[in-house]
Amino acid sequence: MIAGLAAVALLAGCAADTGGDDTIEQIAAAAYDAPGTSITLFTMVNNRTGAGGHSSLMVNGSQQVIFDPAGSFRDPRVAERADVLYGITPGWVQAYKSAHARESHHVVTQEINVTPEQAEKLLQLVQANGAVPGAYCANATSGILAQVDGFTGIKQTFYPVKLMEQIALLPDVKTMKYYEDDSGNVLDGVRLPQ
Repeated sequence: MIAGLAAVALLAGCAADTGGDDTIEQIAAAAYDAPGTSITLFTMVNNRTGAGGHSSLMVNGSQQVIFDPAGSFRDPRVAERADVLYGITPGWVQAYKSAHARESHHVVTQEINVTPEQAEKLLQLVQANGAVPGAYCANATSGILAQVDGFTGIKQTFYPVKLMEQIALLPDVKTMKYYEDDSGNVLDGVRLPQ
C-alpha cells in the first residue's frame, strides 16, 4: 500500500510549486491530530556526493502537517495549500519518505520533541509563509525555525545539509536514515546513524 501511495506522489526535489491550493474546507476536513508535540526535519541527501537535495519540516502541534517548501510531493488524497501538506498520518509520513528515497538519494529525519507552544508557533509560521520559490527550501525552513524559542540560534541557509548539521547540534535529536532502491522496494528500511 505504501509503495502505491508513493507511486502516485510526484517528486522533483526542491523545485517550484506546481500544484493548485485546496480550499479552506478541504484543509479543515483533512486535519490529523497525532499524539505529542514535535518537529521533524527531512533532508534528502545524494548518496553519491553527500549534497542535500531538499529540506522540509513536519510540525506536530494541534494537527500534523509537512511544510514542503518548493516541493512537488502531490497526491489527490493529500490536501495542500501554499506548500503545506495536511492530513499527515503515519502512512503519509512513510509515503513522503518513500517518494523521496531512491537509488540516488536517502532521507535523513531529525525529530525533536517540542512544547505545545513551540509547535503551535511553528504551525502558524508555516501556514502563514506562503508558497516558496524553487531552490529556497532550506532557506525558508531555516528562516522559520529561527523565529521560535529554542531554535533562534539556527542560521538561515540555502543548503539542506548545512541546516541538517545545525539541527544535529541541538539536544535530544532523534536521527534516522531511510533508504530505498529505484523500484521503490525497501532495501534497508530505517538505518540508525553511524
